[in-house]
Amino acid sequence: MFIQTEDTPNPAALKFLPGRAVLDSGVADFTSRDAAQRSPLARLLFEIDGVACVFLGSDFVTVTKSGDKTWQVLKPMVLGAVMDHFTSGAPVMEDGETGTEEEMNDDGADGEIVAQIKELIETRVRPAVAQDGGDIVYKGFKNGTVYLNLRGSCAGCPSSSATLKMGIENMLKHYVPEVLQVEAIA
Repeated sequence: MFIQTEDTPNPAALKFLPGRAVLDSGVADFTSRDAAQRSPLARLLFEIDGVACVFLGSDFVTVTKSGDKTWQVLKPMVLGAVMDHFTSGAPVMEDGETGTEEEMNDDGADGEIVAQIKELIETRVRPAVAQDGGDIVYKGFKNGTVYLNLRGSCAGCPSSSATLKMGIENMLKHYVPEVLQVEAIA
């Protein structure tokens, strides 16, 4: 088995591509060892000292390291754990579920506006951030503000605020005049 790695815009996150499907649908984001209990792969990765977050996508695993560790030390251990998991035949998720996304109340916002915002995020933004080992999820629209949740390599990325303001906010404002700003929320 050959596992490729790709740098991400976030220096604390590295994208691992095992050359096979990781999740059949959706994504899974684990920000702690306790949260990873339903994923044998994520549990295995959290056994490595220095792994801070694990994000699972359709064909990749993004691992975020803690600040005191280096990729020179962690990368071989993560590669070994990913390889061990996939050669063992164990499932990536025990329950088959990747989780559901909870949205905010859109505060009576026009359903057409919300649908247009969601479509732009799904078709233009999510595919682009997935290439960088991350994900972005619509959370709500209130009083002209679009609320988004950044995950995987996007969470904590130094360039994420520029991406939100210069890229996503400008695009949404262009196509949906009712959008005044974009904010990241947890």
